[in-house]
Amino acid sequence: MKTSDFYYDLPQELIAQTPIPQRDASRLLTLNKVTGETAHCHFYDLPGFLRPGDCLVLNDSRVLPARLIGKREPGGGACEVVLLVDRGEKTWECLVRPGKKLRTGAKLSFGDGQLTAEVVKVLEGGNRLIRFDYEGIFLEILERLGKMPLPPYIKEELQDAERYQTVYSREVGSAAAPTAGLHFTKELLAEIEAMGVRVCYVTLHVGLGTFRPVKAEDIGDHEMHSEYCMISAETAGTINRTKREGGRVICVGTTSCRTIESWAEEDGTLREHAGWTNIFIYPGYRFKVLDCLVTNFHLPESTLIMLVSALAGREHVLAAYQEAVEARYRFFSFGDAMFIY
Repeated sequence: MKTSDFYYDLPQELIAQTPIPQRDASRLLTLNKVTGETAHCHFYDLPGFLRPGDCLVLNDSRVLPARLIGKREPGGGACEVVLLVDRGEKTWECLVRPGKKLRTGAKLSFGDGQLTAEVVKVLEGGNRLIRFDYEGIFLEILERLGKMPLPPYIKEELQDAERYQTVYSREVGSAAAPTAGLHFTKELLAEIEAMGVRVCYVTLHVGLGTFRPVKAEDIGDHEMHSEYCMISAETAGTINRTKREGGRVICVGTTSCRTIESWAEEDGTLREHAGWTNIFIYPGYRFKVLDCLVTNFHLPESTLIMLVSALAGREHVLAAYQEAVEARYRFFSFGDAMFIY
């Protein structure tokens, strides 16, 4: 299949720049993966599509305020660093700007010297290894000095950093939010549990590679980025029990989907696991565990629109996206949602 097979035309004004005031008041487009039938409602209507005995799988990763704005030393020229992967011993793999100025040995300062750093290596592809120097706890320093690393298509400043976190986030490590979960409130989750739906958690730390465009003409030639994920013994047991008893496994977001599909046995059973995954799901893939998916609308020609097309069929997905465009849905991270069943 060609990357261009997953293109759709999206007016710029439909890319949501800010979250709406009430998380679960976003719109919800439902899509029957077999028939292609759609319906329009709101996210707070989701419980009406769930059944007792189903299992909802959520990604509890929390976004690191990983964007640091600072100065180059000496001279004071502006610089920007986005933390990607903790490489240990106070050293992180990072994206940087301006790249031409931040060569090996360059020294940086953030927050009037509360945090200093040095570029120790320029990596293939342009990322940098940067060693930080500080006193105290690094995460607390980031909470004070860091900003949310919003996707490149969001140009507005985020007023409330918690709106780029899910209400159930707890495991710090993502460079971008698992955005399908942004629609849930604690009250909505309590309502879902009260009706007999099991709720369990996996962790996948989202990397900025999730926004990397597919440049290969043939999608099979695309090299997928790696992300770290974990499944607890408790979650594996809950999902296995759900499948045995005939319930549906409903993943919230492509990250939850990729986590459980990465580590499932051929017969669909799961066990406790942690490791890196570079699973690339596109049409032709046979899902081992997942039955339904709650997801946002994804970029044209992205690996994520390929994943949802693997579940519901490319023609059904593109027709639903066209319908969403015509109905003026809000797209991408702060946008509206789909339920594919």
